[in-house]
Amino acid sequence: MTALPAQAQSGYTQTRYPVVLVHGLFGFDSFLGLDYFYGIPSALRQDGARVFVAQVSAANSTEVRGEQLLAQVKTILALTGASKVNLVGHSHGGPTIRYVAGVAPHLVASATSIGGVNKGSRVADILRGTVPAGTLSETLVNNAAKAFVALINLGSGGTSLPQTPTAALNSLTTTGSAAFNQRFPQAVPAGCGSGAAMVNGVRYYSWTGTQPVTNLLDVSDGPLGIMSLVFGEANDGLVSACSSRLGTHLGDYRQNHLDEVNQVVGLRDWFSVDPVTLYRQHANRLKQAGL
Repeated sequence: MTALPAQAQSGYTQTRYPVVLVHGLFGFDSFLGLDYFYGIPSALRQDGARVFVAQVSAANSTEVRGEQLLAQVKTILALTGASKVNLVGHSHGGPTIRYVAGVAPHLVASATSIGGVNKGSRVADILRGTVPAGTLSETLVNNAAKAFVALINLGSGGTSLPQTPTAALNSLTTTGSAAFNQRFPQAVPAGCGSGAAMVNGVRYYSWTGTQPVTNLLDVSDGPLGIMSLVFGEANDGLVSACSSRLGTHLGDYRQNHLDEVNQVVGLRDWFSVDPVTLYRQHANRLKQAGL
């Protein structure tokens, strides 16, 4: 019998507290059987982690999404008997988990932001400038985004959640993020390095991608490659590396914004680390820290 690699042995991902994965803008828990965090929940559960995948509004403000997540966290704690959770958020999920860690730190062991929009996105700034508040163009874009979200919800079971795309857009701009950070500054660095490792008993971590185009077979690479041109600095196609920083920064990888959650269906840069491996390694990191 061949021995399993060390990191695949039973218990490798068995954290003390449940892991809660939180999707980003236009995200979902599972759409027609396709996980947003593609292949990641099963990989974590395989070696001991208790994993829950949250479903919050696909398009709404950070505060609305945060309150929805907080309610789900309380339900998870009631179901498991655990006293805390390990929150992991991608993209807009980054600020969303920060909201919960900020208002209820006693319920959160760790908060990990992956490609998180922690200081806003240049793409959101440009879109906000293109569709000024109160204009017909804003109404048209908002309605189109709502229709798109409705399709997502039909396949994911999120039809009961309120959707306000313009509120999501405002939250993701540089200005909106700055206002949020004034209320929830925990672990956000002043510059582009690491922030505080622990605040109010919550450990903070982050990592991100900095390669917008990674696999020519991936249909998302083209749009992400085009959007990356607006930054003028390292980015994953939607979020700059600097904006992604939170707490202890664990690294920049040859991944774009969707590679960070192993999408689309696992297509990625084959010469870079497997995204699933990063999640497994992080679960083990949390385990070793007693979390």
